[in-house]
Amino acid sequence: MNNRTSLSHFIYTYACRVDEQSLCQLELRSLFGMEPPASIFQSEISIDPSRSPFLKERIEVLYEGDTLPDILEQVKEIQMNDATFKVIFVKTNDLDPTEKVEYTDRRAIEREMGMHITGEADVHHPDHEFGLVTLGGRWFFGHYVKNKATWLHHMKKPRSYSIALSTRVARAAVNIAVPNPVGIKAIDPCCGIGTVLVEALSMGIDIVGGDINPFIARGARENIAHFGFQCQVTLGAISTISEHYDVAIIDMPYNLFSTTTPEEQLSILQHTRRIATKAVIITIEPIDEMIATAGFTITDRGVAKKGNFTRHILVCL
Repeated sequence: MNNRTSLSHFIYTYACRVDEQSLCQLELRSLFGMEPPASIFQSEISIDPSRSPFLKERIEVLYEGDTLPDILEQVKEIQMNDATFKVIFVKTNDLDPTEKVEYTDRRAIEREMGMHITGEADVHHPDHEFGLVTLGGRWFFGHYVKNKATWLHHMKKPRSYSIALSTRVARAAVNIAVPNPVGIKAIDPCCGIGTVLVEALSMGIDIVGGDINPFIARGARENIAHFGFQCQVTLGAISTISEHYDVAIIDMPYNLFSTTTPEEQLSILQHTRRIATKAVIITIEPIDEMIATAGFTITDRGVAKKGNFTRHILVCL
């Protein structure tokens, strides 16, 4: 059986370190509404892989079949006209180790696939990239997009803060908070130097920030401007915010590094409940009871570890 796909669907691959597994799974659940199997999965949801620190690549499926010859026959339909192309055999798959396709075989398959497409191949600077992958005993071929790892560029910011979130954790937190940005208004009212803001803005999310420390707030504005973004960062406590938002991202002040009392932490959570429908709360200590007291229900959770340091990421409604 060989058939051209009728409904849009996508194949994604992903990877994470052992200490990031919980955070990765939470992000993917938020983006795709399911617990994806290890390394590779299908979805009808279209997500730019560059949004995630964990997604590696995406294939928008054009053709699928039971065998490689099925795909070779179907790609004859492709007419590239004046555009150049490249075919990439995606290394990640669910094949048994005994059936692993080695490097030389993958390159040979790419060349054979290219010979069946009408157009000029260019392996170095193609106008368009196609991906080929095997999953669930079937073969899939389609438009290929690789993750550009945008967050790595954001690590080089003019202002830094020793306990600030890493760009990877911040980017994942934004995706957990705002899986679908359309029509969503977000806020980071304890924004620090703006790591979350930069990641959100780079994904086109409508977000504003604030902080009670004038020096830190200036640093956030400088970091945002450094990357060519624009965002309102107000000086003041969360208690002064009157506007309502769809979601708030709260990186809780840490008792380990600040003089914030439990009463002040509870106040932050209560005001978060007042100004936002949904919240993603990041904390270094268990605060489930405090979150419940503030009026939130925890609907999902994960952890991000770095050595002996653990951050809890809590999705609250």
